[in-house]
Order: sequence, then C-alpha cells, then structure tokens
Amino acid sequence: MPDASPPKWHLAHTSWFFETFLLRPLQPGYQVYRDSFEYLFNSYYNGIGRPFDRSRRGMLSRPTVAEIYQYRQHVDEHMLRLLDCVDADIAERVVLGLNHEQQHQELLLTDIKYNFGHNPLLPAYQELPDELKVAEVKSGTPGSDFQTFPGGLVRIGAHRADFCFDNELPEHSYYLEPYALSNRLVNNAEYMEFINDGGYQQAQLWLSDGWAWLQANPELRAPLYWQQRDGQWFEFQLSGLQPLQETAPVCHVSFYEADAYARWSGWRLPSEQEWEAAVKTPGTGTTEGNFLESGALQPQPPNAASGVRQIFGDVWEWTGSAYSPYPGFTPAAGALGEYNGKFMSNQRVLRGGSCATSKEHIRASYRNFFYPPDRWQFSGIRLARDEDPASG
Repeated sequence: MPDASPPKWHLAHTSWFFETFLLRPLQPGYQVYRDSFEYLFNSYYNGIGRPFDRSRRGMLSRPTVAEIYQYRQHVDEHMLRLLDCVDADIAERVVLGLNHEQQHQELLLTDIKYNFGHNPLLPAYQELPDELKVAEVKSGTPGSDFQTFPGGLVRIGAHRADFCFDNELPEHSYYLEPYALSNRLVNNAEYMEFINDGGYQQAQLWLSDGWAWLQANPELRAPLYWQQRDGQWFEFQLSGLQPLQETAPVCHVSFYEADAYARWSGWRLPSEQEWEAAVKTPGTGTTEGNFLESGALQPQPPNAASGVRQIFGDVWEWTGSAYSPYPGFTPAAGALGEYNGKFMSNQRVLRGGSCATSKEHIRASYRNFFYPPDRWQFSGIRLARDEDPASG
C-alpha cells in the first residue's frame, strides 16, 4: 500500500536526512554520494525539491541494498568528521536526526508486518519468544475499571530543556473538566463482543466519514491481521499466524473503529490533554511498558499492578483530538519546518508509544498522528468518560 515503504527505502532515507540537513549545509566541501538520491529518498520536504512518489517506492529495484549500505557508510564517515567540531546548531540537528531514525526503526517493523501479513505464505519475521507462549495462562486479566482525575487547569506540552519535537511546543495551560480513564486498554475479547453484537453493521455507532469508509470497504469487519479459520480467530503477528490472545490489547484498529467501539461501550475516547494530564499525575501508574526492547513486538496482557496500566507501550492509543497546533506554535525556519507542522490537517492524535517503539523515544508530551482510516500502525483503544463535578 502507499503508506508502507520497503525496508531499503527507510535505510536510505534516514541517511539522506543527515546528508541533507547536516553534511550539505554544514560541512565545507562535502560531495553528495549520488545526485539522484536527493530525489529518490526525499520523503516529503518540498523545500528541498520534488520528492519521488511515495506510492512507487516499492518499484525501486535500483539502487540495490548493497549500494544503500555503502551510502550509509559514506554518510556515517562524514558525520564522524563533522562531529569533531560540534556547535549548538549541529548538536540540535544531530539529536533530531537520531530521533527521526528511531521513528523509522518503528516504521520498518510496521511496514514489514504489513508486507508479510499480506503475503499468502504469512512468513514470520521472528520466532515467538518461549516466555510469551504461555503469557495468557500466567497473566490473566485485571478487571476493567475507571480512575478519576479532577481536571482543572493543567500544563500541557514539553519543557524546552529536554529534546522534543516542535509539535509538542509550546507548553501551555489547558482547562479540563473532571474525567476518568479506563485502568487498562480494551482487549481482544471485549472487541470481539463488539463484532458479535453487529458493531460493524450499526450505522448509528459510526461517524459519517467512518460509515462511508466501511461502505467503501465492505470486507473490513475486524481489526487488521485478524483471520477466522474453521470458526477460530487467529491474528497475524511478526512471529507469524497465532491464535488470538483474548486478554491482549486489541491492535491495528482505525480511529473510526476505536470511536465506534467507544460509542458502543457507552463511553468515549479521551482527549489528548486528558491523557497527558493523567500521565503527569503522581501515582497514576508505572512509566514502564512493553516497548521494542522487550522483544515481543506484539501487545501483551496487562499485569496486576494498580493504577492506570499499559499507559506506555503496547499500542498507540487513539484520542478524540484533532492534530492541530498548540497556542503559539511556530514551525522551524526552512525545510526542517516541514517535519510536523504541515501535517496538522485532517489527522488524529495518538499517545503512549507501542510495542515497536523504543522506550528511550517516548514521553508524556509525545504526539503521534495518523489519518482516521489508518490501521497498519500498532494502534489501540483506551476509554474515557465524563465525571460529575458535584460528585467529587
């Protein structure tokens, strides 16, 4: 599909970023590796030049993977020379480039999963770790409940003292009414109840655009990667086709599906401000989570810890918030200003990171964003509800 890029494109593009935004403007006398790479591996920076059509990246049989690794080595060698004389501008761009590469490390996995998951042979990327083969038996499922938060005037956004993307700035005040968040993510068994109750056939549960999306794609009646065989549900994972784990968080659902499920359940999706304020509340829950480093590459059942569970890792949590600029947002000057700002249209915010996100990459203020129909990312559902101010 147009959103999924070949692995070698990610490898080339992440080096292209360092070449384009550091080596070319900041290293005197630098010679680019190939002139054509500026066109082939530009993602969406129109200020740099016309990018190669994203939907055709899979057709790039040349350059070869071997040449792309040579390109990466060329860029790395010159970057090491540039780092001998680091000033504030270089340091800021290097850190941005490293965080950019972490984003593409996650995209590599989601794109490989989409590729393998649509191959009729359903090949596995990795073997399922032994300790996860019995996770369902060992873990069980904590009961679903809500934790109340008082609302009021809260601080939203990142501190400039630490690295963050520009869409997390500026930090600002935001007023919230009292609310509550579910203490864990919606799991597969609960989503199955939605399916069995005809959730995909009830127009009143769906936003207008979501219902139109369903009518245009009548085959969509379950999350991406779910398959039913002989009456049993399976889920394709990076470890291959596996029996559906009922207590694991439901994953690979669109915003439309998440919103419809929330309506069906009688609740709603949290706003991104509610989510962030809850995370920043002392004692809410652990900041640990099932990240890339666990090796599972798949959402896992929650543990029995108290508080709001699975707040980080496992799945990116859809919010009800449109992806828009914070008050006072100013994009960076030049082409780097295209990194986030120009995408603040027709997308929804997701929070918390996933099982494919590096734990060093995520934070409470991090804002991910995708279009409402997107399902190929590790995206899931947490519920929210309004609380009566008088009851507090």
